Amino acid sequence: MPRSRPEKKSPASAPAERRVLPMELQIGHWLVDETGEWEVIGRPYTTAGGKTAHFRVQRVGQPDVTDLRTWGAHERIAVRRATAEEGE
Repeated sequence: MPRSRPEKKSPASAPAERRVLPMELQIGHWLVDETGEWEVIGRPYTTAGGKTAHFRVQRVGQPDVTDLRTWGAHERIAVRRATAEEGE
């Protein structure tokens, strides 16, 4: 008797999280780290011959708290896109 395939989770129930390179970040992407949730507010730029990527972020819900984040250009970052339900 053939086995039935296990059911896959629907895409709606899965979080819309992706892992991207720093230069693929876009304005509006959200990052989550040990200090909280951050939203990208500026385009990334590189230094050190393209090996280091920097971008400007602000804390979600607190537009007066901004920061400059730095990653190696080869590192992948977990991000998700802001939706209308989350308040963009």
